[in-house]
Amino acid sequence: MSTKTLPERGDTHEQGTAGSERSADRRHSGLRSTARGRQARAAWVLAAPFLALFLAFMLLPVVWSLLMGLTDTKSADLRTPLNVSFVGFDNYVRLFEDPQFFTALRNTAVFVLVALPLTLAAGLAAAVALDRGIRRFRAVFRVGFYLPVITSIVAVAVVWKTLLEPRAGLANLVLGWFGIDGPAWLADTRFALPVMIVMAVWRNLGTVMIIMLAGLQSVPQSLMEAAELDGAGPWQRFWRVTFPLLRPALLLTAVTTGIGYLQFFDEPFVMTDGGPLDSTLSATLYAYKQFGNGNYEMASAAGYVIFVLIVALTVLQFRVLRDKD
Repeated sequence: MSTKTLPERGDTHEQGTAGSERSADRRHSGLRSTARGRQARAAWVLAAPFLALFLAFMLLPVVWSLLMGLTDTKSADLRTPLNVSFVGFDNYVRLFEDPQFFTALRNTAVFVLVALPLTLAAGLAAAVALDRGIRRFRAVFRVGFYLPVITSIVAVAVVWKTLLEPRAGLANLVLGWFGIDGPAWLADTRFALPVMIVMAVWRNLGTVMIIMLAGLQSVPQSLMEAAELDGAGPWQRFWRVTFPLLRPALLLTAVTTGIGYLQFFDEPFVMTDGGPLDSTLSATLYAYKQFGNGNYEMASAAGYVIFVLIVALTVLQFRVLRDKD
């Protein structure tokens, strides 16, 4: 005997309701897909100008310079770029066989190793003085410390060259009051690079000061009061409470300043052109001069050596200064 029965009226109504809900879900899903498609198209349209500029002025030059460093590209090959020959890493071998490039690397290393700690220390000292010590005319001091950062390097270089003029400069004039015969600061191989370091520290400590000052003002006052109640002196409170909380600000300033110092270019380009006797020749200035002489392959290879140094220094700073917790 058959057990199949006809659907009842209630079952038919429920099936109809479920079918309507599925149809409504499909319609809503289709509308959501259409809306997402419109949003995606609108996003691509808005991003298209940036992508075009990025491809034309960033990605393409980077790839092209990388290829130039692996070929024998000269200035004469610009009209026939497909006629260059692939030479592999020969340009990098030639680069490290050039004693002038080693001089440039040594000058850059000295500049970074001396100027970077001095800049961080001077910026932190200025920030602490403005946060705790100086009470009057605080805004004037802030402007004074930060003004060199926003001043044109050309104007700064002209002023410093005038101050360091061997005969009529203010520096040697002051030394003369004490019976000291000042040197030719920018023409003496012993003083040219130290002068660049002092000038860079003076010019960049304002940026470090601003970031450190923000970090100092974010230290909870309750922690300082608790440390004081525990008998900690001013130096202990700074070293054991304040300084660890400044680690993120210190990392930020160390990385950005270190990257800028490894690309040390403006000061020697404007003031000494790398002299005297290459004592202020930096790696970036060496690459610039190779480019100016039409040795595009050597300039590109030098540029990628500097890039590797920047990556290495940044990784080292992150490993040393990152938050251990």
